[in-house]
Amino acid sequence: MGSVGTTTKPTEGFLGCLIQYPVPVVDSRSDIDRQVETIVKTVYATKAGYPGMELIVFPEYSTQGLNTAKWLTDEFLIDIPGPETDAYAKACRDNKTWGIFSIMERNPDPERNPYNSALLFNPGGEMVLHYRKLQPWTPIEPWYPGDHGMPVAEGPGDSKIAVHICHDGMFPELAREAAYQGANVYVRISGYNTQVNEQWILTNRANAWNNLMYTMAVNLAGYDGVFYYFGEGQITNFDGTVLVQGHRNPWEIVSGEVYPKMADQARQDWGLENNIYNTGHRGYVALPGGNPDADLQWIKDLAAGKYHLPWEDQVKVTDGSMYGYPTTGGRFGTEPLTKKEDEPKAAAEGR
Repeated sequence: MGSVGTTTKPTEGFLGCLIQYPVPVVDSRSDIDRQVETIVKTVYATKAGYPGMELIVFPEYSTQGLNTAKWLTDEFLIDIPGPETDAYAKACRDNKTWGIFSIMERNPDPERNPYNSALLFNPGGEMVLHYRKLQPWTPIEPWYPGDHGMPVAEGPGDSKIAVHICHDGMFPELAREAAYQGANVYVRISGYNTQVNEQWILTNRANAWNNLMYTMAVNLAGYDGVFYYFGEGQITNFDGTVLVQGHRNPWEIVSGEVYPKMADQARQDWGLENNIYNTGHRGYVALPGGNPDADLQWIKDLAAGKYHLPWEDQVKVTDGSMYGYPTTGGRFGTEPLTKKEDEPKAAAEGR
């Protein structure tokens, strides 16, 4: 299943290290440069202390902090490629490790808000996964909704890794998408404050069990003058049991062995517990092969662009005005897209 923490590489699977990075207080570009330098030094130091490490994971906002007053300013944004991503690539290459890092990415369309992105580098320093947060934590986060779907990449120790960011983990639909795309390790990087600590732990466990995959999650830790961040790096087995659980200490390194082949084997061998298979094969005892149509209205409506809750018209918070963002959306109050097919047209018009 996995260990309670070690420094040694297992014969099969891999050793992962989750860094409970202290929440950075960032007020200028030079502050960001210092965070990049610190993160890079941490990769070298962690590899020295944990020589068997094959994957190192940093939380959301570890590069650029959570200064909401400057989130959308150009000096706070990072390009891909850029000096910051080059530094992270070199750290992985020098230490022969996989690494997951968080950045707030400049949108190629200058009129649109930035993306909240996660990057996975392999031991050769190649970026093998680029994920953009699908569910920004509205109404406080101004990030443009991700447009890369839920990519999955080959990782260490026979893993197939998907990365999701913070509030993404509250949506079981995204965990199922990762598993449906083949992920057996679902990594969550987050910058939550303590208000949702229990829900964070609960959803990490539920996402693992519902999809028969490992979940690895780590949050920022410490105090930034307004909020406290809970750390609590967590590795959860594919049966939903927690294998390793960190505490609230900034700089705590939570390590653990992960055996992706065991998750793969459970997906192949289990019957009663095989939730992800049974979803598409309802009642296969009574109907050979089962019924592949779950007849769920919300899925049909979502696919048709007609998603509408029974209480939709009574929802009170539907924009970011309570945090000072323009109700028309965007950095410059641009009109929101209303239909998926409008996006090419909007891009051509520079919206």
